[in-house]
Amino acid sequence: MSEGGRVENLRIPGPTPLPAEVLKVMGKQMINHRGAEFGRILNEVTANLKQLFQTKGDVLLLTGSGTGGMEAAIVNTLSPGDRVLSVSIGVFGDRFASIARQFGADVVPLNFEWGKAADPDAIRKALKADPGIKAVLVTHNETSTGVTNDLASISSVVKGFDKLLVVDAISSLGAINLPVDEWRIDVTITGSQKGWMAPPGMAMIGVSEEGWRAQAKAKMPRFYWDFTRAKSYLEKAQTPWTPAITTVYAFSVSLQMMLAEGLANIVARHARMAKITREGVKALGLPLFADERYASDTVTAVAASDGLDPKKLVKNLREGHEIVLSGGQQTLDGKIFRIGHLGWVSEKDIKAVLSALKAELPQAGFRSK
Repeated sequence: MSEGGRVENLRIPGPTPLPAEVLKVMGKQMINHRGAEFGRILNEVTANLKQLFQTKGDVLLLTGSGTGGMEAAIVNTLSPGDRVLSVSIGVFGDRFASIARQFGADVVPLNFEWGKAADPDAIRKALKADPGIKAVLVTHNETSTGVTNDLASISSVVKGFDKLLVVDAISSLGAINLPVDEWRIDVTITGSQKGWMAPPGMAMIGVSEEGWRAQAKAKMPRFYWDFTRAKSYLEKAQTPWTPAITTVYAFSVSLQMMLAEGLANIVARHARMAKITREGVKALGLPLFADERYASDTVTAVAASDGLDPKKLVKNLREGHEIVLSGGQQTLDGKIFRIGHLGWVSEKDIKAVLSALKAELPQAGFRSK
C-alpha cells in the first residue's frame, strides 16, 4: 500500500480504478435529490448512457450492485412458475439461475464447461425441445472464467423462437461492443463499478418495448426494484428512492470522458489491452484458462500450471508490487488467477503487471518448461 492506503495498480474485474477527474467530483457536497440540480444531472447521465447502450429504449438507474440489477430484471419480467432457460458458463450465470429460482421461476439449466462459451446450437435445441420456455437468461461476459459469449448469435437464436432475452452485461457493457437495439436485448443489466470508470453503487438497466410488455404481466413480488416506479420518477427527473448521489456525480464525469473517447475507440482499447495481456501471459509460459476464441476483453483468466500456487502469487504481487489481481472462485479457487483490464486502464498498467509476474512467478512455485 502506498501513502494514504491507495493501491497503485488495482487489476481485478471490479471495482476498477477511477480517473482523477471522477475522484475530484465525488468530493462535492450533497444536494437535494428531489431538486432541479440533481434532475439536470440525472437527465444528462441517462441520455449519455443511452448512447453507450446503443439504444433508443429506456435506461433506468437503480441504486444497488449488479446483483441487485439481476434481481430487478428477474422480478420485473417473470411470474412464479414461468419456465426460464438459464444459460450458464460460470459463477455469475449460476447466480442468475439462483435468483430466478428463489422467486419461483421454473428454471431449465443449460450449463457449459467452465472456460468455454455457450453453444448457440445447444440453445436452439433446448428451445425447440421445450416450447413452454418464456425467457432466456444469459451472461454476456463471464468474469469468473474470462469468457465472452457470442451474444449476437445467441440473440439470433432466442429471437428466432420469439423468447424474452435477459442479459447480464455487468462486466461487458461500456467496454465490449453490445448494440442493445440491434441485438434485440429485452433487458440489459450493467453495473457502475466495471467498465464505466465509476464507483460501485448503481445498476443500470435497459428495457425494450418487449421487456415492458413482459413487465406489465409479471407477478413476482417487487417494491424497491419496480421498473414502473423508476420510469415514472425518471419522467420527473427523479429516482423513486434516495439514489447514490456521489456515484451519479461520478457518472456525470465518466460518461462525458467515455463519449469524448468514443465508443468505437473504447472497444478497440479494451481489445488491445486484452491482447497485450494474453500475449504477455503466454510469453511467460502460462496457459490461458479460457478458450481463446472467446477470451474476454475485460478480464483474462490464467490457469495455474507447472507448480504455480496462484494464491501465493496474488499475495506476493499485492505485498511486493502493490498490484492487486483476483484468484479463482468456487471450483476454480486455487486453480486460476485473473487479471482485470477494464475501465480506466492503459498499456502501462498492463505492462507493470506482466513485469511483476515475471519477477514473482518463480517465487510462487512456477517452473516453466
